[in-house]
Amino acid sequence: MTGLGYTVPAVLAVIAVCAMELVVLHTGLFRRPAYWISMVIVTGFQIPVDGWLTKLSAPIVIYDEKHTSGIRFPFDIPVEDFLFGWAMVTAVLLLWERQRLRAQRRDVS
Repeated sequence: MTGLGYTVPAVLAVIAVCAMELVVLHTGLFRRPAYWISMVIVTGFQIPVDGWLTKLSAPIVIYDEKHTSGIRFPFDIPVEDFLFGWAMVTAVLLLWERQRLRAQRRDVS
């Protein structure tokens, strides 16, 4: 079966991070414009770097296409890279925000 090696974990990572926020953490991060601006900035840097690393003409990182969806955009970047990148950055931001909120509550008490 194609896509199981990289695509399924990438999609599961996004679902897990969303569930972490919506079911467990409740930080409100997804409602903040600053979060979405930060994601645009991250993506703005990810595209040229990841594009350079994965370009099919001279790849530095090589993916076994039978383990991806086969969708590459832009600059030959496997779309799964964006899913994993989003999940990783968002998970870190959520955990930082959770710690900030806990510290704020301690300071008020």
